[in-house]
Amino acid sequence: MFVKQKEQRVEVLIDVQNLYHSAKNLFNARVNFEEILKKAVEGRKLIRAFGYVVSTKTGEEKPFFEALTSLGIETRVRELQEFYGGAKKADWDVGIVIDAVRTAPGVDVIILCSGDGDFIPLVEFLKAQGKRMEVMAFKKTTSSRLQEAADEFFDIGSHPKRFLMKIKK
Repeated sequence: MFVKQKEQRVEVLIDVQNLYHSAKNLFNARVNFEEILKKAVEGRKLIRAFGYVVSTKTGEEKPFFEALTSLGIETRVRELQEFYGGAKKADWDVGIVIDAVRTAPGVDVIILCSGDGDFIPLVEFLKAQGKRMEVMAFKKTTSSRLQEAADEFFDIGSHPKRFLMKIKK
């Protein structure tokens, strides 16, 4: 187990859609992003936190985005693309990678909150640059190779009372 030093400069990258869908599918619950951020930082020095979100035409998610901002999470917003035939897409992978590489020189630790195996090359690259890479996500929906690539993996699903909120009906 790695000792987390108070002077470590930390950045948190939250793949909101990835966590949202995992929480909903596994637990029929919503993610408590305030607790996610507290656990990620763990008494270290937070430099920046980014939340990668998707907006819809209805704008119903706006209060959620404001809630993230009030926690100190900078929201990166991308519009949901709707294709002919009904397919929908809003992929943030490249945006997350660009932000991580661009901001890495100013931090010691990067916490990636996503279980997406597409981020394995990013984790390996930043580790080679001397960064400590931690991953927080739901173990059941996280790539096993991503878990292995990280310096530390934390399973959000192992503490549902702390990190999840029941969906109100």
